[in-house]
Amino acid sequence: MEELRRVFADSGFRDVETFIASGNVIFSSPARETKPLERRIETALQKALGYRVAAFVRTPEELAAVARHAPCTTDPAAAGGAIHVVFVAEPLGPAARKEIAALSAPGDELSAAGREIYWCRFGKLSESPLFGKSLGKTVSAGTMRNRNTVVRLLARLQAGGGAAPALKVPRTRKELS
Repeated sequence: MEELRRVFADSGFRDVETFIASGNVIFSSPARETKPLERRIETALQKALGYRVAAFVRTPEELAAVARHAPCTTDPAAAGGAIHVVFVAEPLGPAARKEIAALSAPGDELSAAGREIYWCRFGKLSESPLFGKSLGKTVSAGTMRNRNTVVRLLARLQAGGGAAPALKVPRTRKELS
């Protein structure tokens, strides 16, 4: 996480802070468009690490919308589960959203909205038949976070004034599973 923080600082971002050891970076930038920021970050990470890493930037407002979104028919926590969010680069079209929803099965509800896929897991994530399977045919790249992490990240942003975009970076090249 220290090297990740250094790459951001060396790339000219301000107020750089890593948040828990899962590839989350909070930073300030005068830029408000996320696409150019993602490309800039991906270039810096590839230069520093020697391989391509996808970057997914969300503003505090976008994270707040993700945290507010209620994708599940019932609360998965009551069954020992949780809501997981897969951040992707582009909004999914109708066909892709339908493909994602079709993956739903007993114990797993999936849906997509905007640039996020929501996975409501009713039970342990590792016990899902979807665990470890790629969504690659529908989604080429993404990074998954537990919704609790998203809520904690949003709280940290709001405590710091909420002016910085937040970055979601996969921990590995193929984290989307």
